[in-house]
Amino acid sequence: MSENRGVIYMGSGEVAVESIDFPRLALGNRTCDHGAILKVVSTNICGSDQHMVRGRTTAAAGLVLGHEITGEVIETGRDVEFCAVGDLVSVPFNIACGRCMNCKQQRTGICLNVNTARRGAAYGYVDMGGWVGGQAEFVMVPYADFNLLKFPVRDQAMEKIRDLTCLSDILPTGFHGAKSAGVAPGATVFIAGAGPVGLASAAASLLLGAACVIVGDLIGERLVQAKSFGCESVDISDETSVSEQVEAILGVSEVDCAVDCVGFEARGHGSFADQEAPATVLNSLMEITRAGGGIGIPGLYVTDDPGGIDDAARSGNLSIRIGLGWAKSHHFAMGQCPVMSYNRELMQAILWDRIHIADAVNVSVIPLDDAPSGYRDFDHGAAKKYVLDPHGILAKAGVR
Repeated sequence: MSENRGVIYMGSGEVAVESIDFPRLALGNRTCDHGAILKVVSTNICGSDQHMVRGRTTAAAGLVLGHEITGEVIETGRDVEFCAVGDLVSVPFNIACGRCMNCKQQRTGICLNVNTARRGAAYGYVDMGGWVGGQAEFVMVPYADFNLLKFPVRDQAMEKIRDLTCLSDILPTGFHGAKSAGVAPGATVFIAGAGPVGLASAAASLLLGAACVIVGDLIGERLVQAKSFGCESVDISDETSVSEQVEAILGVSEVDCAVDCVGFEARGHGSFADQEAPATVLNSLMEITRAGGGIGIPGLYVTDDPGGIDDAARSGNLSIRIGLGWAKSHHFAMGQCPVMSYNRELMQAILWDRIHIADAVNVSVIPLDDAPSGYRDFDHGAAKKYVLDPHGILAKAGVR
C-alpha cells in the first residue's frame, strides 16, 4: 500500500505530522463509486483549524486536519464521469452530495446527506461528519463530479497556484461575507478582523466595487497588510472608539455594510483588548452600520466552546444587542459559505488578473513538515496565509 502523511491534532496547542492511512474509495463498508483520490498539491492552514488546535472546540485528539485542498486526481470511482486522472482541481471545503434539496438550491454548506449529526460537512473538522482532512499527501473526495472544480489549463493554473489555492475556502468565504452584507459599487465597508478571511473579504469588497474598505484589527502587522492593497485601517487596540476612527476616515461615523471575520474568540476594544468578549464584534458592527445596512457573518460561531468565558459562551449563547439591529432594520447573513456558488467565477477573476488574492492575504508556502511551526506562528498573529506543499510541487515550480 502507498504511504501517506498528514497533520494530526494531538490535543490542545499541539499538532504533529504523522503517517496516516492511504485513502480508499470507500465509505464505511461500501465502495465509494462516486469518489476520487487526490494527490494534494497545496493545502492551507485556516483560522477555523486554529480554533480546534487552541482547544476551543470538542475536537478529539487524532483528527486529521485540513479543509482547504487543491490537488491532482490520481484515481476515480466507476461512477465518476467528468473528472479524469491528471485533472488539477480545487476542492470546496463544503462536502456536498449534489442530490438533496439544499444542494440543488446551491446551499452546499448545509447539505442534508453528508453528516448524520447536523446539516453540512467539511474535511478534517469537528462535528462536520468525520471526514478525513486534507492537510496530507493524499485525500479522498466523495461525489467528485459535483464537488470538484477543474482548472481549464494546467500550466496556466500552476502559474497562478498561489492565488488558486485560496479558492477552496477563504476567497469564496470572504466574498460571501461581503456580498451577503450588500457590498456593491460605491459602498463603504467595515471589515472586522484582518486575518486571512478578513483580508480576503476586503479584497472581495474591492472586486465588488466598494468605494472605501476599512479593516479593523488589534495587530498592527495585519493592518499594514490591509493597507498594502488599498484599504483604510482602524486599530481596535486604540482607546479612540471605532465609530470615531471611522468618522475620521469617512466624515461620518457609519458605513453601508459590515463583515464579521473574527467570530467567537473576539476580544474587547481599547484597554479591554486583552480580554475575551465574544459578542463585542457583532455589537460594534450594529453600532457603526447605518440604518438599513447589512452585516455578513462568515466569522465562526460554535455551539460548544469548552474555553468560553462563562456558561453562556460555552454553549454558544452571546449577549447580542438584537434590539439595536432591529431598530436600525439591519439584515444579517451567517453560516458556512456555499463555496460552489462563487468558486468558478472567482477562478476566472484570478486567471484574468481581476484579483490578486495571494498578495492580499500574504500567502507563504511551507513544507508539510513545517506545519507545526506554521500553526504556532499563525496563532501568534503572523500576517500570513500559510500554504502547505506536501510533495514539494510548489517549491519545484519556484512558488514561494
